[in-house]
Amino acid sequence: MNFLKILKKSVIDSQLYVSLMGTLFAVFFMEEQNTFRLPSVTLIFITYFSGYLYTKYQYTKYFFKILILNGIAGIVCAFLIYHNHNEIRLVKWFIIVVLGLLYNSFFLDIYIRKIPLLKVFYVGLVWALVNCWLTLPEFNFPIFFISLFFITALVLPFDIRDMKRDKVQTFPMLIGVQNTKYIAYLLIFVSIILSIFYLAPHYATAFFLSGIVSYIFIYFSENERSDAYFSFGVETCSALPFLFLLIMEYF
Repeated sequence: MNFLKILKKSVIDSQLYVSLMGTLFAVFFMEEQNTFRLPSVTLIFITYFSGYLYTKYQYTKYFFKILILNGIAGIVCAFLIYHNHNEIRLVKWFIIVVLGLLYNSFFLDIYIRKIPLLKVFYVGLVWALVNCWLTLPEFNFPIFFISLFFITALVLPFDIRDMKRDKVQTFPMLIGVQNTKYIAYLLIFVSIILSIFYLAPHYATAFFLSGIVSYIFIYFSENERSDAYFSFGVETCSALPFLFLLIMEYF
């Protein structure tokens, strides 16, 4: 039990895990588009990691340390872009960072997280922009919608988890847990259909398998389940396309 507590505190609570999952989700599309570059992967991971740290700890005693860490992360990201990409990539990255700040920031009176029902779509939007815009020379609409629908579906179980403590109205509070699951099923179904039409066959297969596993995790999502089920189990679903791709290519 002590080991599990240490693991949760050092990996999940530190936001390392969700940042890694988001990065692997982006790598899947980078591989499909043949745009994989290590500096881009590093840029995405640092951006996710610093962003999630800021969101989680901005109202705690650790905020000043997090602010310093984010400043360093911003400098590192700018350096990576300057030496490996171009000013267009820098502008894209800056816009995505601003969108992240608009999600939840202490200096805003009204931010996205306070707006009923919008949170799930907004998280999907930001992740989708990373996949379809930040790492590509042109905006890729199929990847945008595949990412948007898939990630939005995976955020909905977290609303189920938090429905008794959320202060802003969410889908489970408005239409119930089961109907929220139906929305998630539909979103994943549409993302799978889009992947079949627009991704290379073995990438579409990996995404299809990921969708099946995600269906299972959503099906068993209940408010009474442990936080680890969501923070580790559901969160892992975003990395499954890349993991299934590895299995298919090397095994």
